[in-house]
Amino acid sequence: MRDIPLVRELDLFREMEEANFDELMQAAFLQRFPPQVQLITEGDPADFLYIMVEGSVELFAGNNGRETSIEIVRPVATFILAAVLRDATFLMSGRTVESSQILMVPAENVRAIFARDHVFARAVVRELSARYRGVVKSLKNHKLRNAVERLANCLLRADAEQGGTGTVTLQVDKRTLAALLGMTPENLSRAFATLKPYGVDVNGREIHLTKPDDLRKLAKPSPLIDDPST
Repeated sequence: MRDIPLVRELDLFREMEEANFDELMQAAFLQRFPPQVQLITEGDPADFLYIMVEGSVELFAGNNGRETSIEIVRPVATFILAAVLRDATFLMSGRTVESSQILMVPAENVRAIFARDHVFARAVVRELSARYRGVVKSLKNHKLRNAVERLANCLLRADAEQGGTGTVTLQVDKRTLAALLGMTPENLSRAFATLKPYGVDVNGREIHLTKPDDLRKLAKPSPLIDDPST
């Protein structure tokens, strides 16, 4: 598979023994899915470790007739690692956002190599530690900021990730963005309106940040919430 070098470069696999990596890849299979295909369902057993090679997947959850987006997974990245290692059920569902190519590694192979490859096991601990810290940052973002502040910081982060040009292209529709930020679509619309005096100009999925300093003063970004490297 031509994407194996990309997978090998992931922190999770980079330093593990070559023979063990080859064993994982020989057991895996690469599959392409069209948009809006449900890959996993919360409550089902975790039979595979998923590696996003191309496209994107929305992880979401539902309860009592309500549904919310949790995360958008983009290449190159793994997802559902914790459930695989614990031989547990999925806590989230997942569906493709667009045409996607995903490498599926049988969970039993991942657990077997985890038990005997100490370098891989340490990489797994680092990966899960990073995911845990990400969850804590997300909780802080939702609990310590109001809706307008969450949106403002989201736009500043997106601008930095997209080159810092002052023009942000939303990677998801506004309904999904609202769910990711813990809002209703109506609250998101009101938050965008509130940010207009701070130089936030909305044109469909394209957002222009014409007063970044004013927006930053309102948002008050914190490295303990917004910096992905901490």
